Amino acid sequence: MFGADVHAYLRSAAGARAHRHEPFTIRFDEHDDALPFNYAIPDDAADPTEGEVAALVAAFRERARTPRLEYVPQAAPKVEGTLLAAGFTVEGRYPLLVCPPGEVVDAPVDPAVRVELVTADADLWQVAQVMNAAFEAPEATEHDVARLRRVLDGGGIVAAAVDTTTGDVVGAGQAGSPHHGVAEVAGIAVRVSHRRRGIAGAVTALLTRAGADAGISTPFLTPADDGAARVYARVGYRRVGEALHISLRA
Repeated sequence: MFGADVHAYLRSAAGARAHRHEPFTIRFDEHDDALPFNYAIPDDAADPTEGEVAALVAAFRERARTPRLEYVPQAAPKVEGTLLAAGFTVEGRYPLLVCPPGEVVDAPVDPAVRVELVTADADLWQVAQVMNAAFEAPEATEHDVARLRRVLDGGGIVAAAVDTTTGDVVGAGQAGSPHHGVAEVAGIAVRVSHRRRGIAGAVTALLTRAGADAGISTPFLTPADDGAARVYARVGYRRVGEALHISLRA
């Protein structure tokens, strides 16, 4: 089941930031309390008790983080009911999409925009600024750049869309460090001034194709809305399942 592969990737991506609270693995970011950087993944086929869920909640509360999970419910179907009974609410159910690198379709993009992989800190800083602005996060900091550097150091890739008339980065995205060929394409972002020019599709296509050289044979992503899903479908992504985001608000 692909859901189990996604879970294995998410646990691997947590790296040194992983904390075990049976039957969950939790990823914490000590410097950033944003929801996407703090979440738990259940063990495959987990059937947690009320006490185990209470311990999970306590672990988040101790770190002033919102108790939440991001996972594939098909791989752990007994978890959601226990969470709902404990007061958790569903943030969203998102399509889980995949596209083998050999099946990616090039997306037409504004000819004044160049899409490329980047590694230099100056470029990563601009990428972080674009991502944070697009997702309405606080102004980018050195921690955001360091997070992108960890992606690169772990074997992942980062892409930038550059306006050739100004030299500014106007779009961005990343593909995480692969785990047995599986990695998430994420952070696809475009500045408001440059939207509807094909940039998101072009960045996604580049990350998907270039991911093959980075050892990514099965890139996946979870679009936040139907508009994003259509962009990814145009470059070859297709639905294979569902991802669940669920949390316990104060």
